[in-house]
Formats: sequence, C-alpha cells, structure tokens
Amino acid sequence: MSVSDTKVVIIGGGAAGIAAARRLHDAAVSCLLVEARARLGGRAWTMTDPSGFALDLGCGWLHSADRNPWVAIAEKQGRTIDRSPPPWGRPAIGFPPAERSAFAAAIAAFHDRLDAAAQTKPDGPASALLDPNSRWNGLIGAVSTYMSGVELDRLSVLDFARYHDSEVNWRVTQGLGATVAAHAGHVPVALGCAVRLIDHSGPRLAIDTTNGTITADRAIITVPSTMLAREELVFRPALPDKAEAARGLPLGLADKLFLALADAEEFAKDTRLFGRTDRTATAGYHMRPFGRPMIEAYFGGNLAAELETGGEAAFVDFALNELTGVLGSAFARRIKPIALHSWGTDPFARGSYSYALPGRADCRAILAAPVDERLFFAGEACSAHDFSTAHGALFTGIAAAERLIVARGVARA
Repeated sequence: MSVSDTKVVIIGGGAAGIAAARRLHDAAVSCLLVEARARLGGRAWTMTDPSGFALDLGCGWLHSADRNPWVAIAEKQGRTIDRSPPPWGRPAIGFPPAERSAFAAAIAAFHDRLDAAAQTKPDGPASALLDPNSRWNGLIGAVSTYMSGVELDRLSVLDFARYHDSEVNWRVTQGLGATVAAHAGHVPVALGCAVRLIDHSGPRLAIDTTNGTITADRAIITVPSTMLAREELVFRPALPDKAEAARGLPLGLADKLFLALADAEEFAKDTRLFGRTDRTATAGYHMRPFGRPMIEAYFGGNLAAELETGGEAAFVDFALNELTGVLGSAFARRIKPIALHSWGTDPFARGSYSYALPGRADCRAILAAPVDERLFFAGEACSAHDFSTAHGALFTGIAAAERLIVARGVARA
C-alpha cells in the first residue's frame, strides 16, 4: 500500500466501491479504493476457461438492461452486448406444454398476490401467499432461490414487491465481472488490503487494515451486508443501528456450475431445463449460453448451502443425477466440470446478494444512511428498488460519492 493518507477511502472494490471511487476520481477528489481480495469486482467476477470463454462466476446478467448503466460502460470499453432473450423466457426441455402453461399461470397468480399484499397487508413471508392446494409450490420456491437466493418463508413480501424490473435482460459476452473491474480505470487501488476497524472518534478517520493504518477525512463503506451483520468490520464508536439493519438484510445464496457439453448442437442456443418440477431443492440448467458448448447450472438457497459443504464434487454429482434423470443415463458421458465458485464460503462475501427478512424491508434505508456526513454507505443491499444487482450497487455508489462531494463543499464553506 503506497498511500497512507488521503481525503477519502472507499472500502470494498465491488461494483458499488468502484462506481464511488470512479465518481470521486473524475471529480478530482483524492481517494483510495481498498479491497481485501487480490482482484477488483467483488461479487462480480469473470474468469476465462481453457477454451477462452469468459465465465461470470458471480453476477452475469444486465437486468433492466434498457436503463442499466453497465450497458453503456461495457460498450465504451469495446465489449459486446448479447441481446438474446434470456433462457427463463423460453420453453423448458422435458416440461410438457400443458404443464408449462399450468406452472406459468400458477407463478403469475402468486406474483399477483404478492403485489396485492404489499399494498394492503402488513409485511410477512412470501410463503404465506402460496396457494396451499397448488402442485407447483415446490417449483415456485425453486425459482425464488434462483431470483432471491432464499426460500419463500424467509423472504419479505414488501421488499420483493419494491424491486423494479423492466424485464429486459442482456449479457456481456466478455463478462460482466470483467466490465465492472475495468471500470475502476486509473483510480488508486490497494489490493489484498482487508479493513478491520474504522475509528471515527477523532477529527480524522483512522482505518486499520492488514497493511497498516490509513488516515482520511471521510470513507465510503461498500462491504457486503454480511460483513456488517457479523461486525467483522468494527466501528469505533460502534454503530449498532448499522449492524442491526444489516442483520435484516442477509445475503441469499446462488452458485453457478459450468459444465462442458459434448455434441452441444443437439440443443438450441439458450434453452433450459429444470432438474425436477416437483420440489424446491432442484437446479436450473441453461443449455448453450451464448451458443457455447456448455451448460450453466444454477443452484440456490438451502440446496446451494448444503452442496457447498461437499465442495465441487457435490455440485457435479447433483447436476449429473438431475440431468441424466431428464436426458437419460448416456448423457453423463457428455459433460465434465469447468468452474464453480462457492459464494457462501467466500470469506469476503458469505453469500451472493441481499434479501430482506419479513418485516425488515425498511432496513435498506437505515443501512444506506450516512453517519455524521463522514461515513457513507453503498452497495446493492442499500438500494431500495435495484437490490441484488450490479446496477443497484453502481447507483448507490455514485449516490454516496455525490453526497460526499456535497458534504466536503459545505465543510469548506
């Protein structure tokens, strides 16, 4: 770490931290972006497989793409936007048309009940709005684990209804994670530098890190809500309201396993299948993403957490059993694992993206509120309407930076 004194420290080099640091740097505010990992991007992470394909092990979709700033950022970087319709809007393999129609009607009715309840009833768990007589409740629950990373009994109705989605979904061919990391540009960065304590008791902040102490006037904190809930990042004086708000916004879990697929041309580009249609503990399979010879398998919620205890082999075995159950035993010879990252055991994340517990939807505003106009907070968990997304993180990062700029101006006046 070459900088030990700066005007602003941004803690966390994910989408929010990068957006905040880039905004400050472009405004000629002296700042330092501090990241515990050896790379930028946080929960946005692109790796390159042996065939040269960019694989997003973290967030990969440009949700609400028609208003998502990462689209323009990616294009400015010279990247390609794939505007193909997402697989979840296509017919699923092994799902008879009559059953697909029945499931589509059931999940649409469930979401209608969610929206109505958010307007007329006290907050509660989304599971309370399931039709107790519906045969599709298991699969509706599985979809929840893909979307929110958690089962419906832990999901706030009000928070879920507040999410804004234009239902336009695109991807970056060269990887969203790579796009996010590259957006840092020429911002000064300290990698491999974990922050342990922020002392805001004095006239200047003293930020204790694994690489020494940094002094600054202000800080923007963008670490995942799990880090604040566990108080792994310590504040002196303590900020109990922040820790409590973060505990109301745990990170759901969504892991992706990439599998190489031989004779992939049998499947149309961007088709999908469910491992099972009668339970929540099942994976979703995206066949030939971008037309590539591979499968992108999605595991969420309790299923992903259970499989993480067994490592990559557990994910592969589970996928193998489900895929052969739908496509026949011979299909096992056509697939082999490429990559997986277990976000639940990642020490700097402990999950994938935030959801609100029932009754805790308003925790997002509490988490986002600045402290003494010196400590500012950002990240997807701080977003009222775009939580769980890279663009939600970006919006909050920019907002925190702009509020900080205003606060500096007032202090100087």
